[in-house]
Amino acid sequence: MSIFEAFEPILLRLPSISQPTGHLHFKTRMMWTIGILILYFALSNVPLFGLSAESVDLFEMYRAFFAGASGSIILLGIGPIVTASIVLQLLVGANVIKMDLTDPHHQALFQGAQKLLVFVMIVLETLPQLFGGFIKPDEAIAAALGVGTNIIVLILFIQIFIGGVLILFMDEVVSKWGIGSGVGLFIIAGVSQQIITGVFNWKLDEGIPIGLIPKWVYLIENEGAEFLLSGDVLVQGGVLALISTVMIFLMVVYVESTRIEIPLAHSAVRGARGRFPVKLIYASVLPMILVRALQANIQMIGTVLYSRGITIFGEYSGNTPLNGIMYYLAPLHSPRDWMPSLVDQHYTSLGATVPAGWQITLHVLTDAIMLIVGGIIFAIFWIETTGMDAKSVAAKIGGSGMQIPGFRRSTGSIERVMQRYIPRVTVIGGAFIGFLTFVASLLGTVGGVSGTGLLLTVSIMYRLYEDIASEQLMEIHPMLRGFLGGR
Repeated sequence: MSIFEAFEPILLRLPSISQPTGHLHFKTRMMWTIGILILYFALSNVPLFGLSAESVDLFEMYRAFFAGASGSIILLGIGPIVTASIVLQLLVGANVIKMDLTDPHHQALFQGAQKLLVFVMIVLETLPQLFGGFIKPDEAIAAALGVGTNIIVLILFIQIFIGGVLILFMDEVVSKWGIGSGVGLFIIAGVSQQIITGVFNWKLDEGIPIGLIPKWVYLIENEGAEFLLSGDVLVQGGVLALISTVMIFLMVVYVESTRIEIPLAHSAVRGARGRFPVKLIYASVLPMILVRALQANIQMIGTVLYSRGITIFGEYSGNTPLNGIMYYLAPLHSPRDWMPSLVDQHYTSLGATVPAGWQITLHVLTDAIMLIVGGIIFAIFWIETTGMDAKSVAAKIGGSGMQIPGFRRSTGSIERVMQRYIPRVTVIGGAFIGFLTFVASLLGTVGGVSGTGLLLTVSIMYRLYEDIASEQLMEIHPMLRGFLGGR
């Protein structure tokens, strides 16, 4: 704790959104949530002043779960927040930094350290793109203003930094004054927008509409209705993407409702009973964001190194790895990344050597291992750092006056029962959600949002629905607020 104690005056004085002093009405929380959502969409349409059209978006393939918008002031999205969370969770989970997150003082220091690290990550994720030649200044604007391109680079950096800070505080507003979390809300907003665009977009690509419905209309008019049933349009026509989108939606809703319910009874009020649900996806799907964010940062490092002439880790065409270790560490996004015919077509269009069959297989296996193993590791770290472990849950249940029927009235007894379920379900759920993400990434989805993005969106929407229902329940029965964690 020495390093945290040394920086304690800074960590505890960082700007933050104040907590509401009392209970907030459900309508008030909804208004704050909707207001932040509108602000997010507004910021996603604010273009970066001085940005050249030749710029390359390093995180284009990760937009579904980074919740940013290419070329806008919120270019980085939730990337810095997620990366900061990864770093701190790894340090705390590996006991490099020893913290007792059940201690309110340590919790405050942890939150302050995370916020400070977010500011650092905004800088570290922006500067390599600026000086690596990916975010390029517009020379015409520099000439019109009579300044050098370095001034335009500085202006771009300031805009991106402001956008990253806005996302950080918008997330904090939703967490404290709204419903759910800002990170989840922004993911839902970005993915939903991409899906709607993927279904109805009439923009032409090589003479064929991009959107699913316009594409089908075009094919019916030019090829006939029977062409839609042929194997040629299973992938190219979006049929497989539509099937996988519906399948993922139904699967996630089913899995979210799968749970073990531990009976509870109030120790002082006879007849007052309840149940504590331990869901199959106990740690939620947020660990998948951490896994994909880790892969995205690895790819950013590889791209920056390649731009500097270092090719030992792999070569790139835009943001697509062509070979080397970076090719195997790259996440799968759609059938184009593993179906031999589509891989051949994609790499031929880039003018690159097509990977051999064994290389494609190794790439698929590597991504599967990273998702499943990473899902388990980050799920364990997540419950430990968010107070969802057996000890913390037992303390909350005991503090609310509840107990498990048939066991002694003590926190230790509750903890022993929770220890039977929570660690095992966390590991099983982390592995399962990693496998489900892998399958979703193989099949692809409507709008090109990636299987990971769609899976996250459906799960977060389900949790948001539960949060809204919980808020409404507390409005109807105010006495439940204490047990449910409300004010």
